[in-house]
Amino acid sequence: MADKLVMMLLTISPDAPHLCGTPFFQAAAAAAMDVEVEIFFASSAVRLLKKGVAESIFPSDNKAKSVYGFMQEAAELGVKFYACGGALEAHGVTRNLMIAECSGVAGGATYINRIMDEEWRSISY
Repeated sequence: MADKLVMMLLTISPDAPHLCGTPFFQAAAAAAMDVEVEIFFASSAVRLLKKGVAESIFPSDNKAKSVYGFMQEAAELGVKFYACGGALEAHGVTRNLMIAECSGVAGGATYINRIMDEEWRSISY
């Protein structure tokens, strides 16, 4: 069984908060199962890495936990977050505006390397 999981957030957006909790919940579940997890933020998903954005949106109407709360839980379990440099630029997000949980910037080549490696499995949202 593979013990590494890479996730691509491509269609997830702060504009559709009801879709934003699941990737982080699943990432946390995988990490709790001792799976190494990396999440790549592309397109408008990169906006979730901007301070204040994920804190202000909720995946459900009961507002029990913000999207940022789900992100924090995943990060606390060792999930790494990587931002696409092109998406950061396109959405005006600079490093000093990003949440502390972001591990760095990594592009398409890094993501492709992961999904081509037999040790990794992938999920896209």
